[in-house]
Amino acid sequence: MIGRSTPRRRATATGALVAASALLAVGLQSQVSTAAPQAEPDPGALSVKLSPSQRAELLRDAEADSSATARALGLGAKEKLVVRDVIKNADGTVHTRYERTYDGLPVLGGDLVVEESPGGAVAEVAKATAARIAVPSTSAPASEKPSKAAAEGSTAPRKVVWAADGKPVLAWERVVGGTQEDGTPSELHIVTDAATGEKLAEWEGVHTGTGESMYSGRVSLGTSGSGGSYTMTDVNRGNHRTYDLNGGSSGTGTLFSDADDLWGNGSPSNRQTAGVDAHYGAALTWDYYKNVHGRNGIRNDGKAPYSRVHYGNAYVNAFWSDSCFCMTYGDGANNSRPLTSIDVAAHEMTHGLTSNTAGLRYSGESGGLNEATSDILAAAVEFRANNSSDVGDYLIGEKIDIRGNGTPLRYMDKPSRDGSSKDYWYSGIGGIDVHYSSGPANHFFYLLSEGSGAKTVNGVSYDSPTSDGKPVTGIGIAAAEKIWFKALTEKMTSTTTYAGARTATLSAAADLFGADSVQHKAVAHAWAAVNVGSRPDEGGGEEPGDNVFENTDDHSIPDPGTVESPITVNRSGNAPSTLKVDVDIVHTYRGDLVIDLVAPDGSTYRLKNSSWDSGDDVRASYTVNASSEAASGTWKLRVRDVYRSDSGYIDSWKLTF
Repeated sequence: MIGRSTPRRRATATGALVAASALLAVGLQSQVSTAAPQAEPDPGALSVKLSPSQRAELLRDAEADSSATARALGLGAKEKLVVRDVIKNADGTVHTRYERTYDGLPVLGGDLVVEESPGGAVAEVAKATAARIAVPSTSAPASEKPSKAAAEGSTAPRKVVWAADGKPVLAWERVVGGTQEDGTPSELHIVTDAATGEKLAEWEGVHTGTGESMYSGRVSLGTSGSGGSYTMTDVNRGNHRTYDLNGGSSGTGTLFSDADDLWGNGSPSNRQTAGVDAHYGAALTWDYYKNVHGRNGIRNDGKAPYSRVHYGNAYVNAFWSDSCFCMTYGDGANNSRPLTSIDVAAHEMTHGLTSNTAGLRYSGESGGLNEATSDILAAAVEFRANNSSDVGDYLIGEKIDIRGNGTPLRYMDKPSRDGSSKDYWYSGIGGIDVHYSSGPANHFFYLLSEGSGAKTVNGVSYDSPTSDGKPVTGIGIAAAEKIWFKALTEKMTSTTTYAGARTATLSAAADLFGADSVQHKAVAHAWAAVNVGSRPDEGGGEEPGDNVFENTDDHSIPDPGTVESPITVNRSGNAPSTLKVDVDIVHTYRGDLVIDLVAPDGSTYRLKNSSWDSGDDVRASYTVNASSEAASGTWKLRVRDVYRSDSGYIDSWKLTF
């Protein structure tokens, strides 16, 4: 329909490279909450705990069928699927995550997840890219091959197909080792065009992220040994070990040992204390993923990463690294505040989970979602821990006092309280530091769990706003955590954006609770409240009214060239200062597109510039101050494709006054 006021429709589409992460860019049960009563998820949609032999059998079956799966998906003759992970739901549904190769070369951004019904039929496929994987040649001129950097930890360049940002190209990937400004190790991934040497992308691979503990009181620890000789080795949790780096910055250091199995004294002056906190946090995180989500370790293979404490000298950070499969913690300012609290430990270990599931690339919007995932699930771990010395809250790093003034590192109810994070999504948010672009996802999770407005949870006061001023009712953290985890492990890919995260969480909520459930609608409400997508109504569509105007006709976009899609508005007065423009464009490389809103008098409002956007389609909401424009008349969405080779069409767009 063109130019007709339409009821808002519910968006329930179910479509469908990271190495390591850092924390920074640099028992009390009383609860007052407006969260709705918790409903139990569909047991069949929950993942089952797989024994190592069961998981190995599923992986072998998937590997044996990979060629047939590739053919069923219509992949080219030179493409092969490489199995990376498998998850089985209680109802027999199997989710298999694949990497892709082309003519023997790794395809970065070519990952996908195949969901098979209990009967073996393909029910859903989530792809990191919709582009056809093909390059003219896999031969590259020697003149454009990067040399191996001399820094320790650097690797020789490897030839790849780069598909994360649109049209696939032959490229070189190299990892340059070194040290970041704050002393964090660096594993900088750099991808360059094999034909021209032009840099296509780069991202940081290191993501910065009975004992007497410093932050959690007296705790029980999983250790091993007997007869006066014990070590921090948790045999019941994948043999997780905790080491003392003794101020070093490489290797594993010394495995903590003790004669009486009584560790630390609660003070940073005792070297064991930081080890107690780190070891305890890793155990809580392991138990959380196993008991809540049925995952046997972050790789789901029953093997634990290890922890290292006392990194460097007065190092004010913590990080996860894929290269060592380990968490590492500094001792903070003046070596007096080790970064080993429950939420920090869970944050870093969760980077390992993300790396081994969705693999959210650590740049752009996917990088913000990567960081948010670590904050979100760290909060969930802290609530589940039920530790009276460190109660569950929606604050990140509140115990470690990293700013030296007693304030947390991040706030999930209103992320901008930290002075840098963003409360709401906006076009261009992918261009800022991933620790700050994580804000809208953290805010979404808080709203989904607890709802908007002022409230107190576990003695902590919150007051969460919304982008549209409308309220959100929470569904409780127990439901919210299951939705996010299922979306991460079964629906998201390396290139997932905020719009894609909305789709993934809606799909997960539908699987767990039903497409017409309170939980499903709450997901849409919470995303709309951070300016991602629209509000649903109680009947499952979008809120009715005469303030929404939509054009659902397809308009092909010339390659290159310009197309305009019109909407006629019959409405008195001026447009609002918060005119909402929802855009749904199908395109094989969105970086080619320049998008403008054209008012009835010909005035233009830029919505999106062309850039090195990662991904394909444009599914986004924009807010325009159009208060100087008369509302009545014909508005146009103008889309210009500025480069050749990629094509697409306007699927639909709408204006909300």
